Amino acid sequence: MRILVVTGSSGGHIFPALALMEKLKDSGQEAVLLVPKKEGGADIPVPGDRVIYMHGGRLGLPFNRRNLTEFFSLFRGGWESLRAVLKFKPDVVVGFGSLDTVAAVFWAWLFRIRTVIHEQNVICGRANKFLSKIADKVAVSFAQTGKYLDIAEDKIILTGNPLRKEMTPPDKKEARDFFRLKEDAFTVLITGGSQGSHRLNDACLKAFSACGNKDAFQVIHICGRHDFSRLRSGYDDAKVECRLFSFCADMRYAYGAADLVVSRAGATTVAELARFKVPALLVPYPYAYAHQNANADILAEAGAAVVIQDWQFKPEMLLYYLSEFLEDRRKLELMRRGYVNLGREDAVGMLARVVLNPG
Repeated sequence: MRILVVTGSSGGHIFPALALMEKLKDSGQEAVLLVPKKEGGADIPVPGDRVIYMHGGRLGLPFNRRNLTEFFSLFRGGWESLRAVLKFKPDVVVGFGSLDTVAAVFWAWLFRIRTVIHEQNVICGRANKFLSKIADKVAVSFAQTGKYLDIAEDKIILTGNPLRKEMTPPDKKEARDFFRLKEDAFTVLITGGSQGSHRLNDACLKAFSACGNKDAFQVIHICGRHDFSRLRSGYDDAKVECRLFSFCADMRYAYGAADLVVSRAGATTVAELARFKVPALLVPYPYAYAHQNANADILAEAGAAVVIQDWQFKPEMLLYYLSEFLEDRRKLELMRRGYVNLGREDAVGMLARVVLNPG
């Protein structure tokens, strides 16, 4: 079977798409990824022999010259999507959300090619909300997503959010050895998603710099490209034991080494936290229709995470929670237990079956 997988350019879209492609390849299917080419090169590795690049864009308000440029880039990407559909002749087109995927799924629907879309977040994005009306099947990561979709219930299938096959929990000692970290120190993983978060970067650096008991902590911080040099100097000056990365390709070891994660609440991050069962302080991104709030609430309601709103997240608050968890590790154990009923172990297998089976 020939499957065209189309996705936006963010890690939250690309990673589940790559997980599906791995699964399809393992089962002998022919899959090609259609993805926007990122300006300046992509941080996220994509398989070069199975990828078609197209133009992409983002539209917003107010409508200005930049948005006009983005519109024409999207328009060009739409024609490139048509060319990809006509050239590859897929049996199924699978969309993973974002405005960049609309054209390919629409062309497939127009040519009566079977379509599946996958929604990673609790609250459906605008693109997938529109495409859900024409897609044959809508796979979702959370059962709660159904109430945000005005479509027939039998079109919705709960699969979970696919994770790459290498995302399996390692032994904690192995994970800390990987980063050359101490085995007994309280380890904090900070990540703002594939692009990093300036807000989290600043608050966390200030918190650890002001910490009076620096020897008790060690940090793995994934900060994105833009803040890397500044944070490198900051952690060095503060004499904080930190492993700093602009991007980390070995996230299984990062989660495996962590006692606590401080992060945004993107869909992939939430799925990975559920897989690795790491207690978390979640600071949802306040924009993009605040969909990360709904993602974070899933973990908070299970007792696995504490949610802190973006405007509330200050160095003093982070130090307060670090002190609490350091003094009473039982609180972390209770949070780990909250993950018992969260996550779906074979999300990628379930999604692959939806893609391959027309029923």
